[in-house]
Amino acid sequence: MEPAPHIVIVDDHRDIRDLVGKYLSQHGFRTSVAESAAALRRLLERSAPDLIVLDVMMPGEDGLSVCRQLRSNTSLPIIFLTAMTDETDRIIGLEIGADDYLTKPFNPRELLARVKAVLRRVNSLPLQRNRVKAKILRFDRWVLHAGRHELVGSDGVVVPLSTAEFRLLNAFIDHAGLVLSRDQLLDLTVGRAADCFDRSIDNQVSRLRKKIEADPKTPALIKTHWGGGYSFTAEVVQE
Repeated sequence: MEPAPHIVIVDDHRDIRDLVGKYLSQHGFRTSVAESAAALRRLLERSAPDLIVLDVMMPGEDGLSVCRQLRSNTSLPIIFLTAMTDETDRIIGLEIGADDYLTKPFNPRELLARVKAVLRRVNSLPLQRNRVKAKILRFDRWVLHAGRHELVGSDGVVVPLSTAEFRLLNAFIDHAGLVLSRDQLLDLTVGRAADCFDRSIDNQVSRLRKKIEADPKTPALIKTHWGGGYSFTAEVVQE
């Protein structure tokens, strides 16, 4: 039998973290709590949780900073607890890598539903057969310098990539040859399949094709699968 998923609750308010920890434990999860970013890092040194419930507004290092740091070296799912009600602020949280958010005050039952939904999405993603560890990757007529987010053509000309375009290209390279749905691409790039991003993947694919395809109107590297999503057909060589 597989162990129950391990959830970490990070909040500077003891009553909130204890309430959430107890509620999730009652519903079959293993839980740990941390009162700050520093406490979370100490916990991560000795355990490997499956998901973090992270308060945004904390004294000292806030949740946004913690999320950015975690996203630099891990894909660990994160759900924000936030008092922010402005839609722009919430979207910023999602764009820096949060998988979902819940506005305070919240119903623990809704948090439970979101935890389960995020874990389902993460577990449904295809295995990364070509996980990018190399700093230099070659495909078609391109060289991608992953550390510098730099794409160089066979003519030596550097083609700039936005952060969104780099994440999308990385997702395709990681899953070369697999058909990825729009929701899966959203999870791999933005982190949450939200209505406000529903068409953003199509727009990003279009922009990326204009940069890497010989003929964007007849794409050969990023194929469209009607009703299915997209696939990356190029052979990738790592250095």
